[in-house]
Amino acid sequence: MTRIEECILYRDFEEDTVLRDFTEMIEALQQGTIERDRETYRGMFYDALNRLVEMANRYGFSGNLWCNYLTYLLVNKENAFSTSCEIVGHVEGSINQMAKHDFIRFKELFDFDIRVFDRIFDSGDGAIITDYRNTDSSNKLFNKRIRDRIGELSAKLQNVGSVDEFMEDMISFYKDFGVGKLGLHKAFRIARVNGKVEIVPITNIAHVHLGDLVGYEIAKKKLIDNTEAFVQGRKANNCLLYGDAGTGKSSSIKGILNEYYDQGLRIIEVYKHQFQDLNELIAQIKNRNYKFIIYMDDLSFEEFETEYKYLKAVIEGGLEKKPDNILIYATSNRRHLIKETYGDKEGIREDMHTSDTVQEKLSLVYRFGVTIYFGAPDKKQFQKIVTTLADRYGVRMPEDELLLEANKWELNHGGLSGRTAQQFIDYLLGRPEQG
Repeated sequence: MTRIEECILYRDFEEDTVLRDFTEMIEALQQGTIERDRETYRGMFYDALNRLVEMANRYGFSGNLWCNYLTYLLVNKENAFSTSCEIVGHVEGSINQMAKHDFIRFKELFDFDIRVFDRIFDSGDGAIITDYRNTDSSNKLFNKRIRDRIGELSAKLQNVGSVDEFMEDMISFYKDFGVGKLGLHKAFRIARVNGKVEIVPITNIAHVHLGDLVGYEIAKKKLIDNTEAFVQGRKANNCLLYGDAGTGKSSSIKGILNEYYDQGLRIIEVYKHQFQDLNELIAQIKNRNYKFIIYMDDLSFEEFETEYKYLKAVIEGGLEKKPDNILIYATSNRRHLIKETYGDKEGIREDMHTSDTVQEKLSLVYRFGVTIYFGAPDKKQFQKIVTTLADRYGVRMPEDELLLEANKWELNHGGLSGRTAQQFIDYLLGRPEQG
């Protein structure tokens, strides 16, 4: 039964110690040899239970931890089958026979009741593991959305009647959510680990939605139209969102992510000092079925900084064209991104070809096909944002008093902007009389 070593695609897992130990114990049980070395297997049993509980604490799992663990392995294993099915669902070819071959073995493990070991080791702990109740702590590596989706799939796989149904549920999961960290998470950053670029999930994403952002309807529509074209496989442009501080540029990007995640959109945040790693990053994601936005927040360059040349080469101009599943979105307070000096404009510098220097700097902006302006609101627009947010959050205050207090607040806290309005509402909500 435990022919897990015969798997073709689903093997060599990163966290396979529990799998190896349990399959060894199951094999010893079936062969009738477990009683001969009972104490050794007893130690192996409790070591495996310890790992299951620690895993549950890290990820927030409840229910049958043995089946949750097996599900975790399946949804995180990037192989020829799972990466082909991500976002698109069913694929043709012999790869399906190989996947079914492996799922036969995994279904046997799902069907095995580890409470059998309670009788052998005179224990009740296997029963606890199969009906585990976790704490309510929010300090988990998975957010609630991911944890619940894995838990729901685990419950399905425990109750399927056939291997074909098991395989259908796995394909459905890969289609709806993807596989591995790129499938389960929305947003990422990059880091260098042992000299290589590694994509690292961001587990705590603000649940900002485009409808939460008051005003800027024309700007938001331009962003939505471009992003919808991208996720639907049509031609789309790189985007530059520029304008005054606190006007919702970064929040709009977060809103776009939350809006289109279910359609396969993912965002990878890259900082200016990491631009030299862009080619290596793109090589890792260009053949996946997701749509990636490489996101650069608060982008600007001083005159002496040259990182923008890496960005220019990636956007357009290298021998290898940018893959169709990747766009670059950037936010900036500067329209031209690169600081210009009077010397650039008036020729007061040693460079004899000053106009060429200016054009080189401006050419970076021109490589963003869509530029969207976010300007600071006027007084009337600011007050509209304040009253809308106050109504949304249930602030109890007469409108004339609310606006008077808002005007005082903005004079001392950054001026007229959506961010200032939100901070003012947060201040009001934090007062005891609003509690």
